[in-house]
Amino acid sequence: MPEKADRPDALAGRLTELLEPVVGGAGLFLERIETTRAGRYSVVRVVVDLPDGPGDLDLDRLGEATAAVSQALDEADPVKGQYTLEVSTPGAERELRTARHFRRAVGHGARVTTDEEELSGTISAADDQGLTLQTDAGPRTLPLERIRQARMVISGP
Repeated sequence: MPEKADRPDALAGRLTELLEPVVGGAGLFLERIETTRAGRYSVVRVVVDLPDGPGDLDLDRLGEATAAVSQALDEADPVKGQYTLEVSTPGAERELRTARHFRRAVGHGARVTTDEEELSGTISAADDQGLTLQTDAGPRTLPLERIRQARMVISGP
């Protein structure tokens, strides 16, 4: 069995400690880090987002964050062997799990599942307690603790 320090989750933890201040210094939020290893090669996926509230992360800011992350990894050299660095956003149809995720999704379409029902609509407001979803049947206010699964959705024309 590999030593704890060599396991992907241990590496992701070390990378999180290293990169949180770097990403924060770029004015962004470090959503998660994933590492995979195949033989001598690794992939380091760094997912970044705006810190809070609605808005979109543009390619210029993503490029600046990528350069800062790459420089920090080059200087600290925490990944053994060769690796590919991927820096991206959570994506247009991201999973929504935290109050911050719902606040970031204000103005966007979402599919929300509670224990009782599945709803689709546009998130018009969100805070630490819940969200308001504008559905075809009218606005629905949902406490976060009732939400079992949610995802932003892109609706077609």
